[in-house]
Amino acid sequence: MKPEVKRYTTVVGGRELVFETGKLAGQAGGSLTVQYGESIVFGAATMGSEPRESQDFFPLTVEYEERMYAGGRIPGSFFRREGRPSTEAILIARLVDRPLRPLFNKDIRNEVQVILFSLSADPENPLDILAINAASAALMISDIPWEGPVGAVRIGRIDGQFIVNPTYQQIEESELDLRLAGTREAILMVECGANELPESVMVEALMFGHQAIQPLIELQEKMAREVGKAKREVPLFTLDESLVEQAMELAAGELEAALDAPHTKAELNQAMDAIREKVVSALAGEDESKIADAKKAFDAVEKKVVRRRILNDGKRPDGRKLTEIRPIWCEVGLIPRAHGSGLFTRGETQVLTLATLGTPKEAQELDNLTPVDTKRYIHHYNFPPFSTGEVKRMGGQSRREIGHGALAERALVPVLPSQEEFPYTMRLVSEVLSSNGSSSMGSVCGSTLALMDTGVPIKAPVAGVAMGLVKEGEAYRILTDIQGIEDHLGDMDFKVAGTRNGITALQMDIKITGLTAQLMSEALSQALEARLFILGKILETIPAPNKELKPHAPRITTIRIPVDKIGAIIGPGGKTIRAIQEETGTKIDIDDDGTVFIAATDGEMEALAREKIESLTETPQIGRIYTGKVVRIADFGAFVEILPNQDGMVHISQLDTERVENVEDVVKVGDEITVMITDIDPQGKIRLSRQAVLEGWTAEQAREMDRPKRPDRNGDRGDRNPRGGFNRSGGDRGRNNRR
Repeated sequence: MKPEVKRYTTVVGGRELVFETGKLAGQAGGSLTVQYGESIVFGAATMGSEPRESQDFFPLTVEYEERMYAGGRIPGSFFRREGRPSTEAILIARLVDRPLRPLFNKDIRNEVQVILFSLSADPENPLDILAINAASAALMISDIPWEGPVGAVRIGRIDGQFIVNPTYQQIEESELDLRLAGTREAILMVECGANELPESVMVEALMFGHQAIQPLIELQEKMAREVGKAKREVPLFTLDESLVEQAMELAAGELEAALDAPHTKAELNQAMDAIREKVVSALAGEDESKIADAKKAFDAVEKKVVRRRILNDGKRPDGRKLTEIRPIWCEVGLIPRAHGSGLFTRGETQVLTLATLGTPKEAQELDNLTPVDTKRYIHHYNFPPFSTGEVKRMGGQSRREIGHGALAERALVPVLPSQEEFPYTMRLVSEVLSSNGSSSMGSVCGSTLALMDTGVPIKAPVAGVAMGLVKEGEAYRILTDIQGIEDHLGDMDFKVAGTRNGITALQMDIKITGLTAQLMSEALSQALEARLFILGKILETIPAPNKELKPHAPRITTIRIPVDKIGAIIGPGGKTIRAIQEETGTKIDIDDDGTVFIAATDGEMEALAREKIESLTETPQIGRIYTGKVVRIADFGAFVEILPNQDGMVHISQLDTERVENVEDVVKVGDEITVMITDIDPQGKIRLSRQAVLEGWTAEQAREMDRPKRPDRNGDRGDRNPRGGFNRSGGDRGRNNRR
């Protein structure tokens, strides 16, 4: 029997958004589709039947997969099927995970899996926001206990007006790209790129976005009431409070002493490990079954002590004031062969960023469902295990590394020069060499240093800082420049990057059920003060971008050629362009509009490559003088190659200042001679004169003196031979461009 399908609609951003459930994936815990325009995302949420008692954390996984059929495309991979998730898919999965996670009870041990994939992708409506709403709605109608729903929207700003869920075209025009998710009461997640937007405008945008999600929340609540399953009763793995109290008595004093003593991250970890070992030994004794709970009890005590000190006394783990930034030092130009390098150190967080310049054709090609198919600014972020003093297996980039790299990339994009101003592809790699909090913002600062050291004419330097929060009831403290322990035990990681003029990137992750407008406004204001301080440190190191590129960086020269001459440069099968590159040691890229980019580290070789390209694309003009090679001789004259694949004929009467009886008395095949173009006929045949150059004639004089006479009965050679060019076998070529 065909299932009953339920459709729920609301209007968001002036357009209809539709949830549909009951038709697909009936065995999932909760499943549906969400449609906006012709973009559709499928979502399913399912919970495992038994708890995973061996784990001491809530096992949630969120997966988003791009299906290329959604855009009517076949994957570009060798196997022609979807493989490893793209960067875009990984970022969307992270985007969905972040607002969902805080609303689960952390004592659940049943595995929860949320799976999303694209069914249809139109060229106007992005899929990321739909994925968040699909995940929330699937959880709401499932049997999974969850404190949702959440709604999500994208906010743009064009001509001073906020726009809800802008199209791809509007996003390109917008000075703001804000993705926001939250509950009815508060905001849970923020991901934002902006064009130096002031903090006051950003707060307005956040509030505007929070209001815009309310219809989505109301609709999901209605769905849960009408078609939602009863929530499952699952065991909660709570810790015995009496055990926590015992641990508090055993450890509180020693924890206070360890935190008060001057320490590095490693020294504090060693002290904490020693206290933990004592507590576990005292609480568990020889009973191994009690060890896990004893460790949890100590962790709870550590969290309580650290948070209490911050809230009640304003004392941070390393003794800093709430708004104090750790010591900063910077350096540029560390790596001799790199095109640019910047080292940024803040406390025990250290990031080395290296820059490489390439040609436009080295831009990254993107194979995803967005209209953007290339990227000329690329930022990669690496987080090796030694950066935290650990030993771990090395592998591919984690979701976290991809996410942090994308955030730092987004922070610098608004200040980059246009391709017309700086025709390079730029790849920056941030190597995290030491980490104790906020390495992603360290990579923003390192990237600014590296770009300026490279000589990239950025509009303004960008700095970033991570803000934290400790909140209990109505009491709260906002922390500037959080370190690892404050991130781990606190309630918020709020990253803000920007210039002196405004914000360029924003990302917020929280562990509580939301932030108010007041809190976010305070955090942004406090972050601005920190950002200005950090920018001052950057400018002390390098006040402005270097005027010259490094010796090993390619110099790119841009020239324009007629579009119909592109083939002449490329040659059959790319033979001509490869030959030029091999001879000159340059890289040459050609755009479809006729823009040619020549990249070279040697000025002479760049000039030679440019000369060859210009000669291949030059259009012969009457009166222009060329030095060319004699390629064929006939009784009536010599054929001279004046440009690559372009010949002209010098009549015997124009070979010298005096009468010539035999062509070979003056020139032979292979000789180089200087000639002037005296005529080009409608078929493109070129008439040349050596005499005009020797006599110093003007083009008009040369044309008059080279005017052919009518043949007479005596058969004078100079009068009888026809004008124009001939092919080397004697036939009429009728062309001036051979490919």
